[in-house]
Amino acid sequence: MPTTVINVDLDDQRSYPIYIGENILADTTIKQYIHGQQVCIVSNETIAPLYLETLKTALGAGYQIDTVILPDGEAYKTTDTLGLVYDCLLTKKHNRTTTLIALGGGVVGDITGFAAASYQRGVNFIQVPTTLLSQVDSSVGGKTGVNHPLGKNMIGAFYQPQAVIIDTQVLNTLPPREISAGIAEVIKYGLIIDADFYQWLEENMPALFSLEPAVVNYAIARSCECKAYVVGQDEKEQGLRAILNFGHTFGHAIEAHQGYGQWLHGEAVGTGMAIAAALSLRLGTISETGLKKLRELLLAAHLPITIPANMTTDDFFEKMAVDKKVSDGKLRFILLDAIGKASIVESPDIDQVKAAITDCA
Repeated sequence: MPTTVINVDLDDQRSYPIYIGENILADTTIKQYIHGQQVCIVSNETIAPLYLETLKTALGAGYQIDTVILPDGEAYKTTDTLGLVYDCLLTKKHNRTTTLIALGGGVVGDITGFAAASYQRGVNFIQVPTTLLSQVDSSVGGKTGVNHPLGKNMIGAFYQPQAVIIDTQVLNTLPPREISAGIAEVIKYGLIIDADFYQWLEENMPALFSLEPAVVNYAIARSCECKAYVVGQDEKEQGLRAILNFGHTFGHAIEAHQGYGQWLHGEAVGTGMAIAAALSLRLGTISETGLKKLRELLLAAHLPITIPANMTTDDFFEKMAVDKKVSDGKLRFILLDAIGKASIVESPDIDQVKAAITDCA
């Protein structure tokens, strides 16, 4: 199967390619995006034993290659863990021509990207995502950062990579729960921007969950195309890009309340999308049939659609109050105008929001 290349088109020289293919981690394609002689590969204790040597072999000789192996999990997406990357860069005397490579899932990518954005005020970095969620979402678009105990991704920067290298073969080592988490973000793209893709997902969900190669490649490519289009229109989330947060306001509240890592990000987003769709129904923009079919699709992806048993509506509002999508003290939600189209709704009726949460209890 040939490698697919999708471009993220920005308004200056920061545009970059996304490569999608099988076994491309072993290719030398990545070398053209390394500008100096120093490389720092950041991975985690789960991914490094599987793919670190393959990546090093692809890089070949002639580089100073240092590695940082982070603990695995959302619970470690912290400033303390970020400091491990800085420690390596400083100890090994990396200069402004160094290139950081993120080899891992969303946590590794976000931490590496933020380190690259801030080390010596900005150095090159490359995303090599190894989870489905990071391949279709977090590795594309330049959002980087870490969590704070009071809120997810509250500390970070917009900083674009030089390239994104997506090897679909690495998905075969993922547990089913991680596959489901990634599919949540794939479903999101169909819901907010592409009704035809959403219908395709309804027809192909069993094959996608089973990682049939042609289906997986198309799902990743179409997701990346959708995100690249939105990011190209609104890089720093001043308007359109906010629709990518569909389900995330509620989902982030779940993650923060339960403790980072207890629910995978995609699991929380799955339930968050169910709540957002229930609120859309209550506001009259989608039908009961539309909501029912979405719930069925989420269940077919083995995603949760009900809120944690220990969360109340007050818990949701407490956590949502410190979400970064709050604007001037007003809660903003991304809701559906229809399947395939979303918009920003500011300060909807609180009773309706509470009722939508209760609908998913």
